[in-house]
Amino acid sequence: METSPAPIRFDDKIAVLLREDLEPWQRLNVTAFLVSGLGTAEPEVIGEPYADADDVEYLPMFRQPVLVFEGTKELLTTAHARALSRSMRIAVFTADLFSTGNDRDNRAAVRAVGTDALDLVGIAVYGPRNGVDKVLKGARMHP
Repeated sequence: METSPAPIRFDDKIAVLLREDLEPWQRLNVTAFLVSGLGTAEPEVIGEPYADADDVEYLPMFRQPVLVFEGTKELLTTAHARALSRSMRIAVFTADLFSTGNDRDNRAAVRAVGTDALDLVGIAVYGPRNGVDKVLKGARMHP
């Protein structure tokens, strides 16, 4: 009798927190931008390349699920502060970035605003599971 391999359980977590009042296209756009930061800054979250049965190769992706949450503007501000207080590396997306069109202008828009005044519409965080859970306390899973 064959046994299935035990499910993989990760000690860490990848999570995105989105502001609840975003339009559907904004949610997708913000999520894509935020996770791109984690994939480049935390190489251990990237798995091996894929290949199909005909040996066509595909790019590697995250090795684990990305959990997407939503919350109020106030919760985003609180979660951002929690992540910073725990020295977690995070990616941010501010409302100003919807009016820019390139990386240089995006970075300038964030640089122009103090930490406590950022108009956050999304953050991505990666770290120990319990730490990420504490950062996201009060958020709900995205429907």
